[in-house]
Amino acid sequence: MTARSINEAQALVVAAVQVVETADRAGRYWTDADRAWASQGAAAVVGESAPPELFVAERARLALERLQENFPALGQGLRAMQWRPWVGTAVLLVAFVVGLLADRIGDTHRINVLAPPVLLLLVWNLLVYLFLMLGPLLRWGRLQMPDLLQSAVTSIGAGWHRRGGRRSATPPGPWLTAIAAAWARIAAPLYQARATRLLHLAAAIFALGVIAGMYLRGLALEYRATWESTFLEPASVHALLQVVLAPGAWLGQLPLPDLARVAAIRAPGSEIAASWLHLMALSLLALVVLPRLLLTVFAAWREVRLARSFALPLESAYFRRMLRGFHVAPNHAVVLPYAYTPGERVIAGLQALLQRLLGGGVSVHAAPPVPYGEDATAEPPDWTSRPGTRVLLFNMAATPERETHGAFARTVVQQSGSAEPLLVVVDETSFAERAGDDPQRLEQRRNAWRELLATVRVTPAFVNLAQPDPATADAALDAALFRPDR
Repeated sequence: MTARSINEAQALVVAAVQVVETADRAGRYWTDADRAWASQGAAAVVGESAPPELFVAERARLALERLQENFPALGQGLRAMQWRPWVGTAVLLVAFVVGLLADRIGDTHRINVLAPPVLLLLVWNLLVYLFLMLGPLLRWGRLQMPDLLQSAVTSIGAGWHRRGGRRSATPPGPWLTAIAAAWARIAAPLYQARATRLLHLAAAIFALGVIAGMYLRGLALEYRATWESTFLEPASVHALLQVVLAPGAWLGQLPLPDLARVAAIRAPGSEIAASWLHLMALSLLALVVLPRLLLTVFAAWREVRLARSFALPLESAYFRRMLRGFHVAPNHAVVLPYAYTPGERVIAGLQALLQRLLGGGVSVHAAPPVPYGEDATAEPPDWTSRPGTRVLLFNMAATPERETHGAFARTVVQQSGSAEPLLVVVDETSFAERAGDDPQRLEQRRNAWRELLATVRVTPAFVNLAQPDPATADAALDAALFRPDR
């Protein structure tokens, strides 16, 4: 694992925790306090100077440990989604056994040099190599490996979902289904490389099984080489064998059969098949085993690289919000209401939203409200004495005025622009109570506030703080947060 990446096992845990935290925005099973605990614990373990990927991975590990205390099936389901190396071993063992049995010869003990599996195997592998070379150039259709993977992994999650029986509609059943789908999407490149490695190695092992089968049966039985054909003459058969067996002859420095020899073994003629078996085995080594092993090495290198280096979309809203909590000490936020005294429910709702927005434990301090019409150049003492995110709170019920609301917002922006993060929130609580279910009036008032705050280059977040909807509120605050480092 490099300093700027996470490995396969860590990526699965990160994906699982992301699904849980996204699905449970209301904090019914995974509270804001749990999220803060995981962030602070991870920051303490890796240190604030560690790469963000390591913080994310450690936080996910801590979160999963706590989640498993209440949902043991969650960990079991994740283990079911992990890659098991024995699966690859089983595939290779089956390939060898099938190859060993593929060249069984009938009771006549005669080998038709035009019809054994060896010839078909050589032709098939040559076609595969042709496809591998020309496929990218001609953009031939690819196997839908991501779709196949998603179906397979999602079925695992669905299986664990069903194990819950009557409780399948409650966590962790739905979580596992969503995790399986997310993991199938995230891990698709890795599993495609893994499947490619297995296919190439299985092809080589299959060919070795065919070779072993020929020699094992040749030790105990006498086989004779012959050929027969309705359409081909000795000259045509000789030309074909010159091409097919040439790699084996070159690899083993063996002579190729001449035309007279080929004509002599035409049925009912025959000869001891030892030299033919050597040429076939060496041709399989040259055209199947060695090339497939080289392709296996390349696919294995790509698989290892992908398994050790999962890139995280750190610029996504989920990870941006998480990384704001990348501190050992709690975050701080100062709330400054203007011409507005928010109630306890409003402050509680805002604090819960800030907890998720800023990540980790956040200490929220509500400064005394600034009276309406107060000199816009006057800066409240609490604003500068408490470092942290500055939250300017307006009441949507008030009509936005350039000379008061706009002037004060401009002063706050100027004082905060190069220092601390700034967030402007317009509380819809009072206005919603007055306007009732009238989306047109609500949107008109929102537009009025947008136009006013646009003059000071601020994007406000409109939230009913007394009854916030977690999903929409989180998105609104995340979009509105201004950070000097962004």
